[in-house]
This record gives sequence, structure tokens and C-alpha cells, in this order.
Amino acid sequence: MGTTKTTAWQPLTPSGVAAFALAPLRRLLLVQFIVAILVAAGVAWFCYDRYVPVISNAIAKLPATGQIQGRELDWRGISPVMLGENSFLALSVAVEQRMQLRSVTDVQCEFSRKTVAIHSLFGYVQLPYPEGWIIPANREQLQPLWGAWLPALLVLVMLGVVVGLFVSWFALAALYAVPVWWFGFFLDRRLSWGGSWKLSGAALLPGALLMLLAISCYDLGVMRLVGLLAVFVAHFIMGWVYLVLGLLATPRDKTPAAITARNPFTADKRN
Repeated sequence: MGTTKTTAWQPLTPSGVAAFALAPLRRLLLVQFIVAILVAAGVAWFCYDRYVPVISNAIAKLPATGQIQGRELDWRGISPVMLGENSFLALSVAVEQRMQLRSVTDVQCEFSRKTVAIHSLFGYVQLPYPEGWIIPANREQLQPLWGAWLPALLVLVMLGVVVGLFVSWFALAALYAVPVWWFGFFLDRRLSWGGSWKLSGAALLPGALLMLLAISCYDLGVMRLVGLLAVFVAHFIMGWVYLVLGLLATPRDKTPAAITARNPFTADKRN
């Protein structure tokens, strides 16, 4: 029986996901790259729109002198002081006592003499300053550095998101490919090991686009951090749903010889 070739170009429908199982690997990688760039751009824009103004305002309020050296903050300004905040991020300094200025923001970083404390919905963590580093803590040095390095930092954020997505997609696709191939075998689907991996990889893309939508809603203030975390969990479930629907949408291999060869319980009648 001849094979009908379906062009794989979108992973938003079950048949669209199934088409990637029989498509060349380069087609899946191209679509994954496009989705990764979109998500990375969304994350970078969120950082630029919500975090960068707070950091810029905080640097402008720093004293003229000061630094972190020997794992200790040499602070020459008023303490405690809120350097900058919005509903997403807050930066404060409390040299002697912890949590003198508590913000209702989603994430707060408070710098004390020997540590930086990070408070969020996940809880509280206190980190010591890095050993052997001399870090400027004054506006005279940090303002030009921040202005010069900001574009590069945003590019690094995008690269980190793209690399992180590809690593997670490759790992999850390898994990999901085993049950996909197993069920495909007993359902007589036209799936090889490679096809199972490609179908699994394509099934993860709708969840990534859902996360992009959630990040945009979070940036606009339509969704709070709790909602963003709920969508993060839901995007894995969406991947499982597309995995099952994509498997069921994969064409059956109706060739009698192929079915016999794929069925280990079929007796060899030539003897």
C-alpha cells in the first residue's frame, strides 16, 4: 500500500501533531526553533517591561560610593531603604536587620551586610555574597555598566530560554517515546522509534505556546503569580493530551504483511 505524505507544519491539532511522526526531523526542529524564539522573546520582553525599570530605579538611588568585598556589603547610604518596587519585583537594603521593609510584590530581594534574602511565593532563601568578588554597590559605577550590558543581558536571557526549552523537549520526548511506541505497536499505528520521538516532541509545543500566553497575561497584570504557576502545571497536562490525541490520529498500517511482522504472537505458518 502506498504511503500518503502529509506536510507537517503546525502542532496545534491532533492530526498536525501526528504529521510530524512521518515528517523529516529537520521539519520538527524548525518548528521547535520558531516556538522557542517566540517564548524566549516573550520572557525577554517581560524582563525588560517589569524587571528592568525596577533595577534601573534602584541603581539611580544607590549612594555615590560603596561595594561588596570580602563577602560583606559596605553600604554608605540610608538603611533600611526601598530602592525600587512594583507588583512584580522589589529591591531593598536593610544592613543590620532582616525584613524591616516588607513588600507585597511577587519577588523581593533584600540586601543585608552579609547576605541577600529572596522572598517569594515559594518561600524564603538567604544567600551569602560570593567569595573573592568585588562588586560595585554605587551608582557611579553601576549606571554605566547597567546601560552598556543591558542589551547583552536580554540576549542571554533569550539564549538561556531557547537552550532550556530544547534540552527539556529532547529529554521529555525521549521519555514519552517509549510508551508512545508501545501503544502504537498494539494499535497498529505507522510508528517507528524515531517517529514516536518526533510525535512526542511535537506534542510538547502547544504547551509551550500556552505558557507564552500565560506569561503575556502575567505581564499585563491579567494573571497573578499563582495563576502563572497553575498554567505551568497545566502545560504538562496539555502535552499529555496532545500526545494521546496525536497517537490516535496517526495513520494505521493496514498492510497485512506489515501487521503480521509487527505482531509477535502471530504464528509462522510457513512451517
